[in-house]
Formats: sequence, structure tokens, C-alpha cells
Amino acid sequence: MRRSPALHRRALHPPPPSVCVCVCCIPPTSAAFAAMRLLETDLQVLTRELSLYLEIQVPVGLFGSGVGLSLVLGFTAAFACYYLNSIAKTPRTYCAANTEDLEAVIHHLHNMHASAPFMAAGVSMGGMLLLNYLGQTGRETPLMAAAIFSAGWNVFESAESLEKPLNWLLFNYYLTTCLQSSINRHRQMLEKLFDMNLVMKAKTIREFDKQFTSVMFGYCTVDDYYVDASPYRKLKSIGIPVLCLNSLDDVFSPGHAIPIETAKQNPNVALVLTSYGGHIGFLEGMWPRKCTYMDRVFKQFVQAVFEHGNKICSM
Repeated sequence: MRRSPALHRRALHPPPPSVCVCVCCIPPTSAAFAAMRLLETDLQVLTRELSLYLEIQVPVGLFGSGVGLSLVLGFTAAFACYYLNSIAKTPRTYCAANTEDLEAVIHHLHNMHASAPFMAAGVSMGGMLLLNYLGQTGRETPLMAAAIFSAGWNVFESAESLEKPLNWLLFNYYLTTCLQSSINRHRQMLEKLFDMNLVMKAKTIREFDKQFTSVMFGYCTVDDYYVDASPYRKLKSIGIPVLCLNSLDDVFSPGHAIPIETAKQNPNVALVLTSYGGHIGFLEGMWPRKCTYMDRVFKQFVQAVFEHGNKICSM
């Protein structure tokens, strides 16, 4: 069978791939094991839905092509190995205010596919990192859009919510022990820099951040770190279209701390709030299946960006 001239030209000169970075930076500070398993399932669904969309539903002649998310994840994994083996020289953990790793991945992928439509998605703490990055860069980013799910907008309010007796019992203490366990494996190296006895005595995430996270990243106090890490302070500076989904009953991001009025002042920000959904839940129906409200919103937003990105960015 002979190829048509159009198909032959596409084979010789394939269009650039559509690229989406998923910032799923959910450390052991997101929920108990059940919530982590639910999140893992959600991310698998998001990946499958996006990959299927990119490979099948986006016409080749439109804004992107059907390379799919698997290619993106492959590049990301390869870059992570390169970064860890060749660039990273000082052992370091993470914090919600430090966006250096995210910036490195974004610019690395952009350099590989400079003409490709490029967006990012962030979940929970990954959403906070992505928002902080966007607030710092404004329009000076290769990303054309971003989707944010269940981000904590005000770290002080998030910490206070998690320190309420019931939330401390259900989430905070357990998550603190997870953080302690994650660094205790490297205690011999870290105790040269930190008072590990104080770190291991922490009973809340705030106490852990005071003794460890804020010290590692050079903040004078934990309050200084929390101010810098709170995305609501940078919301006005975001210069690309961003869709944010939050639930009003999320104990990790309490409804009263969601910056609704500030979001209204930035035409680039669309803030979608639901009455229920918890932290990265957003289940639907009496017998919830694999697909959630978050999945559907994400898929629709990705389709809008990759098919009509030029129009969206110029609105």
C-alpha cells in the first residue's frame, strides 16, 4: 500500500511532541497508607488518560502530536539519573519553597523539544512547588499552562489545621514519623549538620520543619520558611493560564485559607472549588469507580491547552 503524500511528509518530518510534566511531589506528608494508595491509583489514571489522549485524540496537524506521556516520563527518568549521577553533589532533601529541581527538569525538556507545546501538572506539595515556580517566573517560563490539584495555599493555616487534636491523631503524628524515618536512614551523614536527637523528638510536621527542613535550606526560623513556601503570596505574579482545583473540606488546605479574592485579581488563574473531595479525593457517585472529578477536569484542561493553546494564552 502506497502512502499518501501527506502521510509520507509526516513520517519524514514528524511534528514536535506535546509535553506535560507531572509534578507529583507528595512526600510522606500527604496521608496515611490508604490515602497514599488512593493517590497512587489517581496518578495512574491521570497518566493513562493523558497518554491515551495524546496518542489518539489529538490530531497530528493540530497543536501537538500523539507521542504520549510515556515518552515524557522516559525523558524525565533519564534526566533524573543524569542529575543524580553527574550534577547533585550535596545530599539534600526537599522543601515546598525550593524550585531548583523543578526548574532544571522544565528547562531540560524544553531544550530537547523547544517547539513543542509544554504544560505541567502539580499535586499537593507538587502543586505548591509548581505555583511557587510560576509566581517567581511570571511569563518567563517555557510552560504555556499548568494544572494544580489540592495545593496548600497558606502553610501556616495548613499546619494549624493539621495540629487540631483529631487531625493530629489521624494524620500529623503519623506523617511526622514518616518524615523522621525517611531521614533516619541517612542519620550517619546528616548528624554532622543537624541535632538529630531534636529532629527525632518532633511530634508534629511543624516541629520537624523547625529542627530539620528550615535548617537544611538556610532559613533563620520555621516561620521564615513557611512564609516563603506559601503560594498565595505569589499568586498575583503568575503569568500563564493556570487551573487550580481545591476541596473546601481538605484538612491539608483548609477552605478559609484559599485565596479566592486574590485569584479574582489575576485573569490567568481559574480557581475551581468543590464542597467535598478531601485531599486529592474528588470521588463521584454512590459507588466510585477509577475515574474521578479530578481526572475529568485534568483531561479537559489538557485537551483545551494542546488544541487551543494559542487562543487561551492570548485571551
